Amino acid sequence: MKDSNDGFFIGRIKSVRYAFRGIWILVTTEDSIKVQVIVALIATIFGFYFEISIIEWMLQVIVIGLVLMAEAANTSIEKIANFIHPEFNKNIEVVKDVAAGISGFAAIISLIIAGIIYIPKIIALF
Repeated sequence: MKDSNDGFFIGRIKSVRYAFRGIWILVTTEDSIKVQVIVALIATIFGFYFEISIIEWMLQVIVIGLVLMAEAANTSIEKIANFIHPEFNKNIEVVKDVAAGISGFAAIISLIIAGIIYIPKIIALF
């Protein structure tokens, strides 16, 4: 929470602390984030194994970040929706499905980028 007595730098330090606390909560409590972190680690190992280029590393890091941010946004929206309306509600179901679509778009984009990077490298092995 923002304290009006905090100066600029103290406020920024607190913001970073809140961000890391949020990351920790996601990584330790949300199965979807755990899965995505494991997939990101596998992609990173593949990157070293196939000696991908700097541009390929940049794209891979961007899509890993995109997927993790999408999963975090989806989780946030679902938690808020469940808090506002804990019992089943058709409108909340739509909100949650659209939020899941955020992760879906990110996953599709990441698979396309992974295919562009790794399919030629895998084919070259044969």
